[in-house]
Amino acid sequence: MGKAKKFKVTSRQQNANLVPLGQQIEQGEFAVPTGRVKRYKGDIQIRDETLVEGKLSASILRQASLQAEEVNKELGIDTKPKIKSTNLDMSDDSDDDQADDDLEIHRFDDAEIEVNADDDLAVRKFMSKDVTPRVTLGDLIMQKINERKTELLTQFSDNTEVTKDLDPKVVEMYTEVGEVMAIYRSGKVPKAFKVIANFKNWEQLLYLTNPEKWSAAAMFQATKIFASSLKERMAQRFFNLILMPRVRDDIDEFKKLNFHLYQAMRKALFKPGAFFKGFLLPMCQERNCTLRESIIIGSVLAKCSIPILHSCAAIMKIAEMEYSGANSIFLRVLLDKKYALPFRVVDAVVFHFLGFRGEKRELPVLWYQCFLTFAQRYKEHVSSEQKHALLEICKIHYHSSITPEIRRELEHSKCRDVEMAEPPQAAMF
Repeated sequence: MGKAKKFKVTSRQQNANLVPLGQQIEQGEFAVPTGRVKRYKGDIQIRDETLVEGKLSASILRQASLQAEEVNKELGIDTKPKIKSTNLDMSDDSDDDQADDDLEIHRFDDAEIEVNADDDLAVRKFMSKDVTPRVTLGDLIMQKINERKTELLTQFSDNTEVTKDLDPKVVEMYTEVGEVMAIYRSGKVPKAFKVIANFKNWEQLLYLTNPEKWSAAAMFQATKIFASSLKERMAQRFFNLILMPRVRDDIDEFKKLNFHLYQAMRKALFKPGAFFKGFLLPMCQERNCTLRESIIIGSVLAKCSIPILHSCAAIMKIAEMEYSGANSIFLRVLLDKKYALPFRVVDAVVFHFLGFRGEKRELPVLWYQCFLTFAQRYKEHVSSEQKHALLEICKIHYHSSITPEIRRELEHSKCRDVEMAEPPQAAMF
């Protein structure tokens, strides 16, 4: 037989044995703290760390701000205090006025964009000289009203009034809403404005608010409401008739884009089909988009995630259009997203570049940059015939620093229709 094991009796157990049995039973019903102190990583403090007193830290910050002001004065930087925005609480619904949780805000630099004069001149050579009058929302509404009147008057022979105007109270209310939207900076949007998208005659009600005088912050809120409430076709009309003219006018007047309008374009891309049909493609079709406008709008496309189907359709449409400098910027941004494009889309881009065989004008640098991006991303997606044709284009249109890179990318790539020279060897057993 083996030895019996000895059990060690601790001092706590010895003390517990001295307690009467009744008290031991009562103590056994409750948990007794062990006295152990648990330590976590977050509770570890460095003992050698010394803290600065509140008065001393305040004086340090004060001296740092004074030195920063002196440096800004020497550099000629204006350090005026910002005016606090006005909070307009016009609605009782706080559920609809969220803090844009679904929109990741990247602050856009409001600094004026430096545009190369030579590039701007080269882009203007390909812009359309036919200035077409811009259609406003008011013109479109009056046209629809006149068409409706003539349609209804042909159905009724008597001279009774067929079309009824809006209620004067409704007209007065939405006129006042327009006055509020003209001075809107932040806060809640009027409730009457939020429900415009629910009406069939939303264009007529929107016209009463005078969208041309909205503030930039009001334009962002309106884009947010209509992008989420309207269907794709109606959102397309809003982007085309209201958002696009406002963005272009702001860039043309201030040589930069307001931050709220920049965020409005990013919000509009939540409906990518409506944005492309109502905003981007009409700008390319008009062929009067300046270099500054195309750079700013291209940065919006680069920052936002766009579904591949919408991007493929936009690439094909832009590639088939008559060329302007903005086409190269938009194509370059979309190609740089590295989509797995179908061969049909790749062929459309190849034919876009092959269409410049007989071009006698000097092409802008943007065209060569777009060509290089396509060669880098999709050099193995072209056929052997397309590859030779693209190399011929490099001989016709040559840039000293970009064309050699394009040729190198094309020459050291495999085509999609070329099979492997050596078949894979059978495995040795």
